[in-house]
Amino acid sequence: MSRAFVDEASADSRDEDAPEFKIPLPPGARNYVTPEGAERLYSELKTLEATERPDLAAEILRLSRDPTNSDALATARRRLARLDRRIEYLARMAGLAEVVNRPAGGYDRVRFGARVTVRYGDGATSTFRIVGVDESDPEAGLVGWTAPLARALMGRAPGENSVVLLPGGEKTVTVLAVE
Repeated sequence: MSRAFVDEASADSRDEDAPEFKIPLPPGARNYVTPEGAERLYSELKTLEATERPDLAAEILRLSRDPTNSDALATARRRLARLDRRIEYLARMAGLAEVVNRPAGGYDRVRFGARVTVRYGDGATSTFRIVGVDESDPEAGLVGWTAPLARALMGRAPGENSVVLLPGGEKTVTVLAVE
């Protein structure tokens, strides 16, 4: 059937045509998260399910009672579809979540959750923390554990080198400190 004969209002409320979202983890991997990342994940999921979704559903009910609000109703239904997708994503990531706490004795090697200071072959240095995929924010010094730099450094101790393949080409990286 042509899309021209589909009721737009009812089509807007469904997410049938939305592609399956991609989980940003290697197949079969757990969703490693720091305690802080887990708190943010569960907090956002709880807020969306307990507050934002019921509020939006109530708005849709109110708008559906007035036929002059068709544009606002369609917009609200699209927002609800996006919200439901976000809830579904967070629920799936929470189901895979494995909180990794800091080891009692600290870090002697690069591991998940560690703060790492490195020197690149050109002499530049940087410090970052290896975190979960949803916690990643390179500008804030948070690198996801699936990133090439993090993977290349895993298991290395201060003084050890690693070669990492970055978009700009291969770089030699020396671990200076692990905390």
